[in-house]
Amino acid sequence: MDLSIGEVAQRTGLSVHALRFYEREGLFANPVRRLSNGRRIYHEEDLEWLAICTKLRSSGMPLMMIRQYIELVSQGPGNEHERLELLRRHETHVETQIRELQDTLDVMRHKVRIYEDHVARGEADRLWNPSHPVAAQADAHQECHPPEAT
Repeated sequence: MDLSIGEVAQRTGLSVHALRFYEREGLFANPVRRLSNGRRIYHEEDLEWLAICTKLRSSGMPLMMIRQYIELVSQGPGNEHERLELLRRHETHVETQIRELQDTLDVMRHKVRIYEDHVARGEADRLWNPSHPVAAQADAHQECHPPEAT
Protein backbone atom coordinates (compact mmCIF):
# COMPACT_ATOMS: atom_id res chain seq x y z
CA MET A 1 0.00 0.00 0.00
CA ASP A 2 1.35 3.41 -0.93
CA LEU A 3 1.60 5.96 1.88
CA SER A 4 2.08 9.71 1.66
CA ILE A 5 4.62 11.54 3.79
CA GLY A 6 1.75 12.87 5.93
CA GLU A 7 0.42 9.36 6.54
CA VAL A 8 3.89 8.13 7.50
CA ALA A 9 4.32 11.09 9.84
CA GLN A 10 0.99 10.31 11.48
CA ARG A 11 1.71 6.58 11.85
CA THR A 12 5.28 6.96 13.10
CA GLY A 13 4.96 10.08 15.22
CA LEU A 14 7.81 11.65 13.26
CA SER A 15 7.30 15.07 11.73
CA VAL A 16 7.31 15.60 7.98
CA HIS A 17 10.53 17.59 8.51
CA ALA A 18 12.11 14.66 10.36
CA LEU A 19 11.17 12.29 7.54
CA ARG A 20 12.73 14.62 4.98
CA PHE A 21 15.84 14.85 7.19
CA TYR A 22 16.07 11.04 7.39
CA GLU A 23 15.83 10.85 3.60
CA ARG A 24 18.37 13.64 3.05
CA GLU A 25 20.81 11.98 5.47
CA GLY A 26 20.48 8.58 3.77
CA LEU A 27 18.82 6.91 6.74
CA PHE A 28 16.23 4.90 4.84
CA ALA A 29 17.10 1.28 4.16
CA ASN A 30 15.62 1.67 0.67
CA PRO A 31 15.53 4.86 -1.39
CA VAL A 32 12.28 6.78 -0.99
CA ARG A 33 10.26 6.39 -4.17
CA ARG A 34 8.57 9.33 -5.86
CA LEU A 35 5.63 9.73 -8.16
CA SER A 36 6.00 11.51 -11.49
CA ASN A 37 4.88 14.74 -9.78
CA GLY A 38 7.72 14.41 -7.22
CA ARG A 39 5.57 13.37 -4.25
CA ARG A 40 7.22 10.87 -1.93
CA ILE A 41 5.69 7.41 -1.66
CA TYR A 42 6.40 5.10 1.26
CA HIS A 43 5.56 1.47 1.92
CA GLU A 44 5.06 -0.71 4.99
CA GLU A 45 8.70 -1.85 4.95
CA ASP A 46 9.70 1.82 5.26
CA LEU A 47 7.62 2.05 8.43
CA GLU A 48 9.24 -1.10 9.81
CA TRP A 49 12.69 0.35 9.12
CA LEU A 50 11.76 3.72 10.64
CA ALA A 51 10.73 1.96 13.86
CA ILE A 52 14.23 0.43 14.08
CA CYS A 53 16.00 3.56 12.91
CA THR A 54 14.30 5.82 15.46
CA LYS A 55 15.33 3.43 18.26
CA LEU A 56 18.92 3.52 17.03
CA ARG A 57 18.81 7.34 16.95
CA SER A 58 17.12 7.71 20.34
CA SER A 59 19.74 5.43 21.86
CA GLY A 60 22.47 7.74 20.61
CA MET A 61 23.71 5.87 17.56
CA PRO A 62 25.52 8.39 15.35
CA LEU A 63 24.16 8.99 11.84
CA MET A 64 27.41 7.70 10.36
CA MET A 65 27.01 4.40 12.22
CA ILE A 66 23.38 4.04 11.08
CA ARG A 67 24.48 4.66 7.49
CA GLN A 68 27.20 2.04 7.90
CA TYR A 69 24.63 -0.45 9.18
CA ILE A 70 22.28 0.36 6.25
CA GLU A 71 25.15 -0.12 3.81
CA LEU A 72 26.01 -3.50 5.29
CA VAL A 73 22.38 -4.64 5.19
CA SER A 74 21.93 -3.45 1.61
CA GLN A 75 24.99 -5.45 0.55
CA GLY A 76 23.06 -8.60 1.43
CA PRO A 77 24.32 -11.85 2.96
CA GLY A 78 27.96 -12.37 3.85
CA ASN A 79 28.65 -9.52 6.26
CA GLU A 80 26.54 -10.59 9.22
CA HIS A 81 29.60 -10.67 11.50
CA GLU A 82 30.32 -7.01 10.69
CA ARG A 83 26.70 -6.09 11.40
CA LEU A 84 26.82 -8.02 14.65
CA GLU A 85 30.02 -6.26 15.74
CA LEU A 86 28.53 -2.85 14.94
CA LEU A 87 25.40 -3.69 16.96
CA ARG A 88 27.45 -5.08 19.86
CA ARG A 89 29.53 -1.86 19.99
CA HIS A 90 26.38 0.18 20.20
CA GLU A 91 24.85 -2.18 22.75
CA THR A 92 27.88 -1.56 24.99
CA HIS A 93 27.44 2.19 24.51
CA VAL A 94 23.75 1.98 25.49
CA GLU A 95 24.59 -0.10 28.57
CA THR A 96 27.09 2.56 29.65
CA GLN A 97 24.47 5.28 29.16
CA ILE A 98 21.99 3.32 31.27
CA ARG A 99 24.52 2.94 34.11
CA GLU A 100 25.27 6.67 33.99
CA LEU A 101 21.57 7.52 34.00
CA GLN A 102 20.99 5.14 36.92
CA ASP A 103 23.76 6.92 38.86
CA THR A 104 22.12 10.27 38.05
CA LEU A 105 18.72 8.96 39.14
CA ASP A 106 20.23 7.75 42.42
CA VAL A 107 21.61 11.25 43.10
CA MET A 108 18.26 12.86 42.26
CA ARG A 109 16.33 10.47 44.50
CA HIS A 110 18.78 11.15 47.33
CA LYS A 111 18.36 14.91 46.94
CA VAL A 112 14.57 14.61 46.86
CA ARG A 113 14.64 12.63 50.13
CA ILE A 114 16.86 15.26 51.76
CA TYR A 115 14.58 18.09 50.68
CA GLU A 116 11.47 16.19 51.77
CA ASP A 117 13.01 15.53 55.19
CA HIS A 118 14.14 19.13 55.69
CA VAL A 119 10.83 20.60 54.54
CA ALA A 120 8.85 18.18 56.76
CA ARG A 121 11.00 19.13 59.81
CA GLY A 122 10.73 22.85 59.02
CA GLU A 123 14.48 23.02 58.45
CA ALA A 124 14.56 23.90 54.76
CA ASP A 125 16.69 26.94 55.61
CA ARG A 126 19.48 24.52 56.63
CA LEU A 127 19.82 23.13 53.13
CA TRP A 128 23.09 23.92 51.40
CA ASN A 129 23.24 27.49 50.17
CA PRO A 130 26.48 28.83 48.69
CA SER A 131 25.46 32.35 49.77
CA HIS A 132 25.33 31.25 53.43
CA PRO A 133 27.89 28.45 53.75
CA VAL A 134 28.23 28.60 57.54
CA ALA A 135 24.53 28.01 58.19
CA ALA A 136 24.40 24.96 55.99
CA GLN A 137 27.91 23.59 56.40
CA ALA A 138 26.83 20.59 58.47
CA ASP A 139 24.29 19.45 55.90
CA ALA A 140 26.34 20.21 52.78
CA HIS A 141 28.19 16.91 52.59
CA GLN A 142 24.97 14.95 53.05
CA GLU A 143 23.15 16.86 50.33
CA CYS A 144 25.93 16.79 47.75
CA HIS A 145 27.02 13.19 48.22
CA PRO A 146 24.48 10.35 48.19
CA PRO A 147 25.28 7.34 50.34
CA GLU A 148 27.33 4.66 48.65
CA ALA A 149 25.34 1.77 47.24
CA THR A 150 25.85 -1.45 49.12
